[in-house]
Amino acid sequence: MNSSNRPVIIWLLIGCALIFSMVVIGGITRLTGSGLSITEWNVVMGTIPPLNQDDWNIAFDKYQSSPQFAKINSHMGVEEFKSIFWWEYIHRLVGRALGIVFLIPFLGFLIQRKLSPSLIKKLLILFALGGLQGFLGWFMVASGLVDNPFVSHYRLAIHLIAAFFTFGYTFWIALDLIYAKTPQQKSSKSLQVLALTLFCITILQIIYGAFVAGLHAGKYYITFPTMNGEWIPQEISSLTPFWKNLTENVTGVQFVHRILAYIVLTLAVAIWIRIRKEQLSKTQKYGVIAIIISVMVQFVLGIITLLSAAPITLSALHQTGAFGVFASCVYFLHRLRK
Repeated sequence: MNSSNRPVIIWLLIGCALIFSMVVIGGITRLTGSGLSITEWNVVMGTIPPLNQDDWNIAFDKYQSSPQFAKINSHMGVEEFKSIFWWEYIHRLVGRALGIVFLIPFLGFLIQRKLSPSLIKKLLILFALGGLQGFLGWFMVASGLVDNPFVSHYRLAIHLIAAFFTFGYTFWIALDLIYAKTPQQKSSKSLQVLALTLFCITILQIIYGAFVAGLHAGKYYITFPTMNGEWIPQEISSLTPFWKNLTENVTGVQFVHRILAYIVLTLAVAIWIRIRKEQLSKTQKYGVIAIIISVMVQFVLGIITLLSAAPITLSALHQTGAFGVFASCVYFLHRLRK
């Protein structure tokens, strides 16, 4: 690692940590039903919270006009409203802090000429991804403020996977700088294909994790390995056209999520077996170890979460585990690239 790049690397890794915390807090916000507690999007709301009882009454009055209050939380008073407000407030506040953490050091590095032209281009793309993520967050919330008291699980999945991609892109740039002078060890085409396939299936699994969360599908069929005694439940084809069962049927969505978990585990084991025929560098081996550990932990955590009917704590941990698998895949792919 070039010592002159150290401040930039630390800055990028701090950004990765903030994106990670943003996703974890966002998951808790959704699990606690707090995501629709702030019914407007502007610069002030999310930066300055209600400061007195009058401010709280105004915020609560706005919430009372939402479908979530009318159909789910009509029993709620202003004091109970505060408990769900704070999670969404913290989520938005971290998002704004993330923007500041990226922008101010970026301008400082520009003035100090610590950024190469190619790196500047990559960072501008990163800023665009951050802006897109903010828009997608409001696009998701807006879907639950009209008639439906829940956000669209499709928009939830888009918002979540965009956050993962932003994290992965930031992490990749940091790895470029960390290993700028580290020679690459050649790897076989088959190992590269396995790693890329695992990465793609992991992305699909994260999307289905968002579907499960958005549809509350984790609270159904809380048995393992069968689904209430059936390997393929009859309800899996209850919707028409059939494709809706794969994205809107709680039975179908959970079934696909389970199948993808088996595929991810199989691919991770296949990579572990394959590397015995490879001459890998230390960093490449570290990547495989990270994949095996993260996948195993996530698989077991998924089973425990399911059998417990997806309580908030375990669900949040399970989402955190997905980050571990994703980050491990990004790291391993980076160390395998030509």
